[in-house]
Amino acid sequence: MADQISTNAPAIAIVGRPNVGKSTLFNRLTGRRTALVSDMPGLTRDRRDGVADFGSHTVRIIDTAGLEEAGAGSIESRMREQSQRAIELADVVLFVIDARDGVTEADKAFAQIVRRSGRPTILVANKCEGRAGQDGFFEGFELGLGAPVPISAEHGEGIADLVDDVMSALGLEANFKTRKGERGSEPEVADLERPLRVAIVGRPNAGKSTLVNALLGEDRMITGPEPGLTRDTISSDVTINGRSIRLFDTAGLRRKAKINELAEKLSASDTIRAIRFAEVVVLMIDAERPFEHQDLTIGDMVTQEGRALVIAVNKWDLVTDKQAQLKALRETVNERLSQVPGVKLVMISALAERGLDKLTHAIFETYATWNRRIGTPDLNRWLQEALARHAPPAAAGRRIKIRFITQPSARPPTFIAFCSRPDELPRSYLRYLTNSLRSAFDLPGVPIRLNLRKGENPYAPSKKR
Repeated sequence: MADQISTNAPAIAIVGRPNVGKSTLFNRLTGRRTALVSDMPGLTRDRRDGVADFGSHTVRIIDTAGLEEAGAGSIESRMREQSQRAIELADVVLFVIDARDGVTEADKAFAQIVRRSGRPTILVANKCEGRAGQDGFFEGFELGLGAPVPISAEHGEGIADLVDDVMSALGLEANFKTRKGERGSEPEVADLERPLRVAIVGRPNAGKSTLVNALLGEDRMITGPEPGLTRDTISSDVTINGRSIRLFDTAGLRRKAKINELAEKLSASDTIRAIRFAEVVVLMIDAERPFEHQDLTIGDMVTQEGRALVIAVNKWDLVTDKQAQLKALRETVNERLSQVPGVKLVMISALAERGLDKLTHAIFETYATWNRRIGTPDLNRWLQEALARHAPPAAAGRRIKIRFITQPSARPPTFIAFCSRPDELPRSYLRYLTNSLRSAFDLPGVPIRLNLRKGENPYAPSKKR
């Protein structure tokens, strides 16, 4: 990291209303915790300069105070002047919104300021981890600043996508080689350096801690026949096949009605947080008591949160009729977890350390699918074929038209289709499109988000022009 800021370095200004995570993003990009971070709005008052190295390119990062409506001469007014000055100095502007809050009137007002500046602008939807930020992310399209880049500045998610877009806006060659055909996917360099977050979850006494010990190659976690030995979520780092993994051993999740003790309530909350923070979740199933109601509830929770899911059936060495049991397990998965068809089912014995190679291979493969991006031309060719095979139904005597589809984000693969009357399109037809999309682009076992938005193709030239 360079210590001096070169006057020739391209300048990137981070702007937005207060408390959307600008300083957290500044710290993330510069790699230093130099900007104060807090839930208190308006903590940052002055412009702050920092340096970031994007591969061989050095850039200047400018953190700004929150844009606020304010009376002349007030502190807030002077803060706003500083922010506007930063926009004037910038080669690229990062306009940050809080995806959990959605697009506010203040966001719309300040987006006009940024648009009038004429500076190349990238819309950044922060706090997109989990489901809470999904609606706000899609609202970002209303600001007229292009497709939002979904990130979590606090957790470091989506930063590689953002760096790619910044490099393109600056006209510089990206230093991070992405996988062919996957625009904005995590850089291969980062894939090797940043640990892959894997949470091991399941009912009590399913063998989660035993599995973690087997993967670590040491007795790091306390294990035993007594259920509920693990209370805290414990993270451990391990390297498997040259890939860094951060394993999260979690407390067993029971049905909410059976949780009485405060310690168990806290443990359950900690496990749910681990699921939201993880990239891949391994659901541990006891082969002697497979797929009880709570197992399926946990699996549904994982997919609802948009995490990649792998199912590990533990104690497989104790099963006598393996073929019959395997057939029954697959039928249950296909029926009860139909929202993620093709989810990987791996038979293991954590105690005997069998099947671990297959499990780690399934984790890596599912993670790659969860990160997959599909080019817009390919998506729209698929859409035309899907519509030709099975046209949308008519509503009130008028045909519903689907005109365009794009993929704004991965992790999980998320798509937006622009439709004439999205509220009237039957859920059965949406399922048809989702299943066709999954089949056409080989997306087994991961959640797919297909959202409908009213309107024409947003990227088509305006007829008025």
